[in-house]
Amino acid sequence: MLYTVSDQPLTTHARVGGVEAQIGQTPLIPLRRLSHDLPPGVRLWVKAEWFNAGGSVKARPARHIIYDALRRGWLDGRRLLDATSGNTGIAYATLGAALGIPVTLAMPANASPERIAILRGLGVELLLTDPEDGVDGAQALVQRLAEEHPDRYFWANQYDNPANWLAHYETTGPEIWAQTHGRITHLVAGTGTGGTLMGTGRYLREQNPTITLVAVQPKDPDHGIEGLKHMEATRRRPAIYDPSFPDVVVRVRPEDAYAMARELARREGLFVGLSAAAIVWAMLRVAHEIRQGCFVAVLPDAGYKYLSGLPWREPSELG
Repeated sequence: MLYTVSDQPLTTHARVGGVEAQIGQTPLIPLRRLSHDLPPGVRLWVKAEWFNAGGSVKARPARHIIYDALRRGWLDGRRLLDATSGNTGIAYATLGAALGIPVTLAMPANASPERIAILRGLGVELLLTDPEDGVDGAQALVQRLAEEHPDRYFWANQYDNPANWLAHYETTGPEIWAQTHGRITHLVAGTGTGGTLMGTGRYLREQNPTITLVAVQPKDPDHGIEGLKHMEATRRRPAIYDPSFPDVVVRVRPEDAYAMARELARREGLFVGLSAAAIVWAMLRVAHEIRQGCFVAVLPDAGYKYLSGLPWREPSELG
């Protein structure tokens, strides 16, 4: 399926008043205790994307992808089909239930029990794939299904669909620019599909070309962080991601993300997921290196879908 960029903002197609209207305008929250050793002029903010309907940043691209498909007639008589590691799938499922759109998702079978339970609760058709193949394996399955049954499925293809990054260009970027009164100097975002960084970064660069864009990825491709891709090692790099776009790439170890998740919960009252914790770790590292600027980190979700992973306790407490 050929994807093209819309000639008008997809937000103009919003159906006011439903669940889908509860997406965007998420708050900026300052980090206070974790920034205590930085110079007074340094500002650290996190954008709390778990306030979106569906509980994550992925509600933004999911809404844009669905609205674009509805406008083009691609969902007439078809099921929405895509691969997911969890958050985009939950967003599709939430919006699908609200809009009467049937949803089929492929996801690695080692996804957290919480995510699997949420998706089943929302009524999706869930296809669990080999954990060793990761999300790449789930992508391969949905591509095959879409090719074999084009009349049954609309393959949303979040990794290649420009509606993904356009969602952030049209919503996340303008929100951050307005919330910081144009003072942002550094945007910090994880790269899963790359949509958050590409779309938000493009908008902010148009407002101020000197803004530094920081991409956050796992340090080791074999020991990943859920929701983030090691772009150089992945077998299926998202088409919407341009590796030359970020100014800085910070690679984070899982153990540093675990430790930061505990720090954020216990010192800032922010109970976030591991990719969000990795993004904050990267922001603090860059802030301590340059010791100036106004940083905004886009945090994908809260930690409630990952409780079974037990990153919230110190190793000495696990027994």
